[in-house]
Amino acid sequence: MENEKDILEVRNLSINFKTYAGTVQAIRDISFDLRKGETLAIVGESGSGKSVTTRSIMGLNAPNADIVSGSINFKGEDILKKSEKQLSKLRGKSIAEIFQDPMTSLDPTMKIGRQVAEPLMIHQGLSHAKAMEKALEMLKLVGITNAEERINDYPYQFSGGMRQRIVIAIALVNYPEILIADEPTTALDVTIQAKILRLMKELQTKINTSIIFITHDLGVVAGMADRVAVMYAGKIVEYGTVDEIFYNPKHPYTWGLLSSMPTMDTDEDVLPSIPGTPPDLLEPPVGDAFAARNKYALKIDTIKQPPFFKVSDTHYAATWLLDPRAPKVTPPANIVRRQEHYKAKLGNKG
Repeated sequence: MENEKDILEVRNLSINFKTYAGTVQAIRDISFDLRKGETLAIVGESGSGKSVTTRSIMGLNAPNADIVSGSINFKGEDILKKSEKQLSKLRGKSIAEIFQDPMTSLDPTMKIGRQVAEPLMIHQGLSHAKAMEKALEMLKLVGITNAEERINDYPYQFSGGMRQRIVIAIALVNYPEILIADEPTTALDVTIQAKILRLMKELQTKINTSIIFITHDLGVVAGMADRVAVMYAGKIVEYGTVDEIFYNPKHPYTWGLLSSMPTMDTDEDVLPSIPGTPPDLLEPPVGDAFAARNKYALKIDTIKQPPFFKVSDTHYAATWLLDPRAPKVTPPANIVRRQEHYKAKLGNKG
């Protein structure tokens, strides 16, 4: 059901890629919403379709991408129906993206001040002097020390963490309504990562932007997201609030992701991992794509894709285990502990 506060609505999106080996069904009928001022995390292993989804929102998919079906409505208008000229007006102004590697995002031959100022000159028509003034304000806001002196420095003169701050400054300088952060801290060490994530949350509050946060690392999601969509083999298999996904997960794939994440309670010498590899999307499985890796798989999983089952008004999971006719299974011990913690938390609230 559409929410009047939704700023972005993705409906029944399917995307194929034509390759020399055949047609890859990269995105397979996904739907989700993004609300004003919230952070939606999209999580899953590499190749699950996270980045393809967000590239579609930016209108940046590769030339061999084929939008088979669906719509991406931004403030009531379908992005997929816009021309390249219309999309270029949206990019960097209304919708901006922070990419994974700051060195590939920054022009090594251009001073950082000019790089931050350029979107202001392009989208707002500001003079060079006025744009540079605002660029300096933004560089200070993202924590570039001695910004007045460093505004004329080149990217190579900054550390990895500082370069990522500059990339964030470029993305946020026009106060976009949607910010897409695609693995924005993967290349950084844990301490710098935490600072960058904290900075993003602070800036989000200041400019009331909505964030789509793409990651394979569930560890960074807990402190960042309001809601979480779990992707596997080009489909969303579970979505809910961050508490529901972390403490009351229902899909075996989500169980596997959470089980392989170290916590303070972890006492095993070796963290469990999900066996096997994701399926080949040149020929996706007939039933549940996760069935071959799922020790809880039922016979129907190899025959028919599961629909979404409602866990709560905000929590849905596509697994046959939630069908009333399914046998009751006990999740892994660490998941059971999470669910008990969640029930106790809800009880305390009551």
